[in-house]
Amino acid sequence: MSADSFEVPPLVRPDRTSPMAGRLSALRWNRFHTVMVLLFGMGWAMDAFEVTLIGNVLGALRARFHLGANGMSLILGAWFAGLMLGAAVFGHLADRYGRRRVFLASLVLYGVATLGAALAPNLAVLLLLRLVAGIGVGAEYAAINAAIAELVPSRSRGRAAALVLNFWPIGSLVAALLSWLVLSNLPPDLGWRVVFGFGGVIALSSAWLRRHLPESPRWLESVGRDAEARAILLGIEAGITQPPMPAHLRTRPRTRSPARRRIRREGSATMTLLRRYPGRLALGALLDFAEASGYYGLFAFLPLVVLPALHLAPARLPLFYLAGSAGALLGGAAAAMLLDRWGRYATVTLFYLATALATVALACATQFGAGVLMLGFALVNLLATGSWIAAYPTFSELFPTSLRASGIGASVAVGRIGAIISPFLVGMIGARSMPAALLLLAGFWLLGAATMQLWRWTGGIEANGLALERIASEEAASGV
Repeated sequence: MSADSFEVPPLVRPDRTSPMAGRLSALRWNRFHTVMVLLFGMGWAMDAFEVTLIGNVLGALRARFHLGANGMSLILGAWFAGLMLGAAVFGHLADRYGRRRVFLASLVLYGVATLGAALAPNLAVLLLLRLVAGIGVGAEYAAINAAIAELVPSRSRGRAAALVLNFWPIGSLVAALLSWLVLSNLPPDLGWRVVFGFGGVIALSSAWLRRHLPESPRWLESVGRDAEARAILLGIEAGITQPPMPAHLRTRPRTRSPARRRIRREGSATMTLLRRYPGRLALGALLDFAEASGYYGLFAFLPLVVLPALHLAPARLPLFYLAGSAGALLGGAAAAMLLDRWGRYATVTLFYLATALATVALACATQFGAGVLMLGFALVNLLATGSWIAAYPTFSELFPTSLRASGIGASVAVGRIGAIISPFLVGMIGARSMPAALLLLAGFWLLGAATMQLWRWTGGIEANGLALERIASEEAASGV
């Protein structure tokens, strides 16, 4: 099938300046998209494995390194700082050098650092390796979300992105189950090392499988590599994950497109985002700040507040994460179903508001013991997972191709500020009042709901079903 013979279905408005982008937007789902979701999802599950893993082994690390609440928060903080750095830096790199290089490097970096953590001789080395692992996961946030938006048909973009992100609770579930089995059957100082070792090996295996995925044709076109973009597009249309590339295209030099020249004139991608897309950048940053503060604060709440307050053994903690992961699977599935049906505004607002109300309810139920707290945590995690799974596709699709990974990376970097401070606040406030710590987290989720409402009031675009190029062209019309 030639490019000129392709007819775009009437359901999707093609980009007038790029027939290739119109073809990508109008494609029907095929084998390529299914394999892409699975391979991206496996990497995302590894990121979730990482987050849940550290929460599960914090109790063992506390005993091994004689840590107080601040010491445990420091371990979490090192990882979040790395994630913030990785998202900001690798977002720019993904826009400059391509999505594929970054989404492969991210898993390798994370896998090597996590394997090293299994052998960490002291706390200083462990903190350094947690920082490096966080950088790898931050790179994943920027590159993966950009690639998903650019490779999926417009009518399925929200659902596909949510399905990839829904591998997060699967990774959490595996991490919680593995941690529970290992920590229950091995000496604590050996158990946490074994869990880290498993995480590193699985991440590197996922990177090996992900090498079959191609570069984004939209990105290739944005840097002037049109022939390569067309070759990959033909493979995607045929359902091939790694189309053969003619030898003369493999070494073709990258050219600077008008969009890249504009970024260079304005100083940096960040300056271009601030000047041309301030509202969209603010939406992404505030949504991510709200969910990161609420979500990671919730997970820090268990080891920092619940564990010492109820005098639970560290081996009991994974049971809470198992319950939470089961709830998260339902929440992520609900977000995947609703994003393309209800639209971005309604889905995101509903989940953020429901999470805030459920967290308030959990604050009112803290006196009823560990069983009620476990069930309440599962419910809140169900809604919290649906919230961030709905939020990421919502702001990822708003940026133009030349700035997409940078916009996502900047949003995630701002969000990680909340992830860094939230565990410290939860530990400090929770030591005095468990309900007060939960009410603080509810406030973060309310911030996300209010941000989405403000987006609607100021004329922010509802991108559901629109081609990416049309969304970018709405900048002037929406005023944001």
